[in-house]
Amino acid sequence: MKASRGFLAALLFVTVAVYSTVQAAPKPAPWDYYSAGDLAAPRPGPTSGALLLLGGGDWPVPAFRWFVERMGHGRLVIISASTGRELQQDFLDEVGGASSVETIVFHSRTAASDPRVLEIVRRADGIFFGGGDQSNYVRYFKGTPLNELLDEHVRAGKPIGGTSAGLAILGAYSYGAMDGGSLLSTAALKNPLGGGVTLVGDFLHLPFLSNVITDSHFAVRERFGRLLVFVGRLATERKDPSITGIGIDEKAALCIEADGTGRVYSIGRGFAWLVRPMRIPDALEARPYDVRGVPIVGIGEESSLDLKTFAVTRPSFAINVNVVNGKFDADSWASLKAAQATPAIGATPVADAPKKWALAIHGGAGVIERGDL
Repeated sequence: MKASRGFLAALLFVTVAVYSTVQAAPKPAPWDYYSAGDLAAPRPGPTSGALLLLGGGDWPVPAFRWFVERMGHGRLVIISASTGRELQQDFLDEVGGASSVETIVFHSRTAASDPRVLEIVRRADGIFFGGGDQSNYVRYFKGTPLNELLDEHVRAGKPIGGTSAGLAILGAYSYGAMDGGSLLSTAALKNPLGGGVTLVGDFLHLPFLSNVITDSHFAVRERFGRLLVFVGRLATERKDPSITGIGIDEKAALCIEADGTGRVYSIGRGFAWLVRPMRIPDALEARPYDVRGVPIVGIGEESSLDLKTFAVTRPSFAINVNVVNGKFDADSWASLKAAQATPAIGATPVADAPKKWALAIHGGAGVIERGDL
């Protein structure tokens, strides 16, 4: 009996100790902060309103240097909801030229009302959104004091940009990924009214993008179909035939000046894909999508884009595509793949590299898109 009492007493002591430890564990901070450079340095030059739209993957460094010039080589604030100081370090290692770089990593919506966060953002000469999950940006920022401050930053003639998920929120309309997934073109084309087509409006309000929805990792993840659905659905719901889609390839950037002119920088051969049907679809129903004669224009490094009119000078390609019963017809798909392989003007053809076999093993759960392989 004494042994039993001793065992129970020991068990109670351990239980209380563990419970006390759990109770004493601090709550995670709503935001993390990192900085580098001289935070007190005056901005060396004037700012200029500009937009940096990056498709994801490696940065075309000339595009980011263009961005740094538009922020007057002053204070860069990187905003993230997933990564830590990695983007900041990439910037310091590859780009440079800013007087300071600060990173705010958000973990909750409360951080978007924190006076300390707002003061850091208010003093920014340039703001850049990292990748990750754009639904976090929507949940954490939309309708908050930070949201108002971001619009204020743009109205003050200061540049703003983003990559991947950070690009997704820059248009007047965004694919919010609010269901926790990453929508495949096949699913969007199968049912354009499906629950995975989560579109968000009235978030950021940037010049020249008032009727635009953007998409990232564009050609490599075969997002042609889903962007057509986004444009068609928005045009129908908003009763606005001018709704325009802009898809940006990985390792490519569309740089938009304060006057609305844009050009592309890329590593290798990447494009901005302009999807502008200028009409409302005849029908948009919960069945496989049908749409014909949709013009798609490729904007490469040799091209220029006027965002005031969406006119493209020296387009890399211009094609028309048809979607029939939820799929691109054979000619349209061939045109899209040929466009993706369009060489630069004046480029010397290079023989294809020898093919090598590879093995991909997926551990289960989640979706692996073909382009990621």
